[in-house]
Amino acid sequence: MLMKTIFNEETRAELIQRIHAIPEHASAQWGKMNLYQMLVHCTTWEQWVQGKGNHTYKQAFIGKVFGKMGLRRMIRDDKPIDKGVPTSEQFKIKETSGDIAAKKQEWIQLIGSYEEYSNPIFIHDFFGKMTQEQIGLLVYKHNDHHLRQFNS
Repeated sequence: MLMKTIFNEETRAELIQRIHAIPEHASAQWGKMNLYQMLVHCTTWEQWVQGKGNHTYKQAFIGKVFGKMGLRRMIRDDKPIDKGVPTSEQFKIKETSGDIAAKKQEWIQLIGSYEEYSNPIFIHDFFGKMTQEQIGLLVYKHNDHHLRQFNS
């Protein structure tokens, strides 16, 4: 069975459609983020993966021990990411309000830019160095996770 990857045009189109469909007053089905925080979290995370902005790439010690095993487990099948997976400190968003429509548009543009993805220095802070195939699967799953979180 083929799993969904961000590097597939139809998959990107589906994600973009789901982002458009998030109602402006949607509330989370789980977790601590409100809609605006989720949008900032996702746009910041996408910029990190794509190498846009000022990000550092360093694998945490715990990731050096468990990262590869965790990555294999997370992307081995098309099962969604579990609800209680912890967020890295750098992606915990403090600000609670802002322009939701603008953040949705920014996220959509970032999803579209995977068509020309190239960030050879990317190192996930837990999983470490990843192949492009692994990145494609993880990015899809991360987006899907947060869209599900807001019922989209």
